[in-house]
Amino acid sequence: MKKRIFWRLAFMLVLVVASFIYFLPNLSIFSQMPQWWKNTMPNKGMNLGLDLQGGINLLYRVEGEKAVENTVNRLAQAIKSGLDAKGIKADVTQDGLNIKISPASPDAQKFVESNYPDLAPGTQDNVAVYTLRSAQVQSIEQNAVDQALETIRNRVDQFGVVSPIIQRQGQNDIVVQLPGIKDPQRAIQLIGKTALLEFKLLDEESPVAAQLPREVLPSEMQSLVSQYAGKIPAGDQILFGRETDKDTGAIREIPYLVQSQTLMTGDFITEANMEIDNRTNEYTVALKFNPEGAKIFGDITSKNVGKRLAIILDNNVYSAPNIREAITGGDAQISGSFTLNDAKDLAIVLKAGALKAPLKMLQNVTVGPSLGRDSIDASRTAGLLALALVILFMAFYYKLSGLIADVALLLNLVFLFGAMALMHATLTLPGLAGVILAVGMAVDSNVLMFERMREELRAGKSPRSAVDSGYKKAFWTIFDSHVTTFITAIVLFQFGTGPIKGFAVTLSMGVAINLVTALIGTKTVFDLIYLKKDVRRLSI
Repeated sequence: MKKRIFWRLAFMLVLVVASFIYFLPNLSIFSQMPQWWKNTMPNKGMNLGLDLQGGINLLYRVEGEKAVENTVNRLAQAIKSGLDAKGIKADVTQDGLNIKISPASPDAQKFVESNYPDLAPGTQDNVAVYTLRSAQVQSIEQNAVDQALETIRNRVDQFGVVSPIIQRQGQNDIVVQLPGIKDPQRAIQLIGKTALLEFKLLDEESPVAAQLPREVLPSEMQSLVSQYAGKIPAGDQILFGRETDKDTGAIREIPYLVQSQTLMTGDFITEANMEIDNRTNEYTVALKFNPEGAKIFGDITSKNVGKRLAIILDNNVYSAPNIREAITGGDAQISGSFTLNDAKDLAIVLKAGALKAPLKMLQNVTVGPSLGRDSIDASRTAGLLALALVILFMAFYYKLSGLIADVALLLNLVFLFGAMALMHATLTLPGLAGVILAVGMAVDSNVLMFERMREELRAGKSPRSAVDSGYKKAFWTIFDSHVTTFITAIVLFQFGTGPIKGFAVTLSMGVAINLVTALIGTKTVFDLIYLKKDVRRLSI
């Protein structure tokens, strides 16, 4: 008997010490702890959610129709290349979501219909018209949303935000919550960047290339494109690269005449890292391709020695180096007068992958830390007041037994916050509601046991027998209520959104811990009381 009590007491003490150690990083005294403690003991505790510490709440819409349009564009280019390889002369053009082939020769139609079953055929005035089937369109749009979720999650993880919430809302919308973010604008730019990396050749043989000015102001870009609208050769386009004067900070736009055909995209990138160029001391981004990408890049550079290859990200020319020799090692480099953060962010988005479709921001709400502090203070006040009233009521109504229940109640809170710190869980306002509900269930468990004890005492049993019988008879009632509540919390966590998940986490942990404190903690205290002397009266 004594040995069992000792082990239960030791178990409870170990839980108290462990909870304190894990929760310590959330207390102000952690900064005063010696360095050896910070190096060896846990240094990350419980996190606070967006509603408690501030941050940004973003709502994006994935423009899936753009992903469909890009797919049609790639198919048109692939069909053109395939027809040229077979010696079939035809003009392949893209008209919105349609691909037109003129003339509609039987050979061209047979090639397309046998190699591209997702395209529905049709003819119009000796022009073959192919349209993506509706099932394929829906698949592309849904894949664009799924891919956007994963890409945003990868970018945010590499950006270093603690406990972000990234989830789908409705059919095409994505909610992003970033608590405690210190540079919201940089985070927004990082998340929303399409990051479509393309490699295209410059067209330096056209007379238009020689006529383009060396540089223009940002305000003159649109007028320059309009000026050369009728002069640009078919299959070419004017794109711009940005340069910043290091002395004055003035921004200049460099116009380039670029061939529209994309020779390669960033889909083949396996690594992207920020580096410093030893020759220029400037920040660059080093790329490494997978074996397939290395072969494609090697073919491109070997066939175009002496030409300039434009490295384009989201229709902006970052650099256009001259190809001096074939590059077969699978490496490339992007330079462009980057700052440290620019180079880091570019490496992040390239490593995480390009978005299949652009994101349209529907909502940008910044929650200030002062609002979070007000919420914490109000919740703390309400929680402490409710806790004090419960403690006073239990002590007044159940006397010494009520004080034992109060100790168990405090242990319940200690264990709960210690467990959340151990798991680095995020505490939100709904999570605080879960804590309060768990406290209510802890009190309810003790009330059930105490009322059972009173019944046994009225029946004439001794105090010790009344305690043992009260615990036995109340056990299954308490166990059943906690299990059903735990199942409900699991369902809420599985199918709920962010705030509901926060409530479910604290509720499920509180329920599990309450079973320990109510059925083991308080019973251990009662056993200790009866261990020393024969108690003739139970204060309840």
